[in-house]
Amino acid sequence: MTHPLMFDRNDPDLARLRALALDLPGAAEKVSHGRPTYFTTKVFCYYGGSPKVDIHQRHDRAIIVLPDRDDEPALRQDPRFWIPAYLGPSGWLGLDLDDTDWDEVAELLDASYRRTAPTRLVRELDARAAD
Repeated sequence: MTHPLMFDRNDPDLARLRALALDLPGAAEKVSHGRPTYFTTKVFCYYGGSPKVDIHQRHDRAIIVLPDRDDEPALRQDPRFWIPAYLGPSGWLGLDLDDTDWDEVAELLDASYRRTAPTRLVRELDARAAD
């Protein structure tokens, strides 16, 4: 069964997120369950989703990421973050892209990427930063 697309291909926030995500080593994009996802061998970011408590409430302009373990407790206390359906029990968090701080988004992508990408790709990312 094909899922309907649940995003606007011309969304400027999606375009900006795509540029950040695809700049990471080995990153690619695919549409899964009607939403853009960013991955290497595992997904590190979803664009859009719904919270665990009410799967009927959609967050179409949001990211879902796996934050750094050290940052996760503080982020869970931040009212801007919500627990996504299905992924929340594994530590994933959602953030709506309203009044977006793109530096924060880049940091969240970096942390999620580092938790999911193969070691060789993380080393490549670190090598880029050292240059």
